[in-house]
Amino acid sequence: MPDTALAPSPCWLNAHQLDPKPSAAVSEWLFNEDSLTRRLTHLSGDHFSVTPLFEGWQPLRADECSALGVAPNSQGWVREVYLRGKQQPWVFARSVATRDALQGSGLDLAQLGSRSLGELLFSDRAFDRGELQVSAYPAQWLPTAAHSENLWARRSCFTRGELGVLVAEVFLPAFWQAVEIDTPKGG
Repeated sequence: MPDTALAPSPCWLNAHQLDPKPSAAVSEWLFNEDSLTRRLTHLSGDHFSVTPLFEGWQPLRADECSALGVAPNSQGWVREVYLRGKQQPWVFARSVATRDALQGSGLDLAQLGSRSLGELLFSDRAFDRGELQVSAYPAQWLPTAAHSENLWARRSCFTRGELGVLVAEVFLPAFWQAVEIDTPKGG
């Protein structure tokens, strides 16, 4: 687990708040509202997989508590995975939900294993997706093997009743190579 205490909280912005704006090619990946899992599966020629890195209960970060509208240091379920294309880690994803909301929801994130959470969220029409926000992601919050400064990340909250699942996705250098874009620096 990365040490999150040393990293300042990122400044999450929607598309209208960004200045300067990333290129159209980068924005197409950051702000596309389709399932990222489906897009990566297509891009990889069906050579897509999910590698779980961490799953468990822990205090949520300040930016996550704020986005979910809960008290600082609230307990939540945290799931960190690599989304891989052609066996390369293309995206680091961190998904969180508060303990109270998750326990009453009937959704068991611990049972996902190497299945995609995004596929589950997009296949359940009861979930509504909130606005996409982007930021430069703190290198300290990434797995050691993926440490890199100023990578673009996006996040959105999927809600169903009282349950909110906040999903953050960090686009790694291998992803940008796969789409033939020089690794852009996050805002």
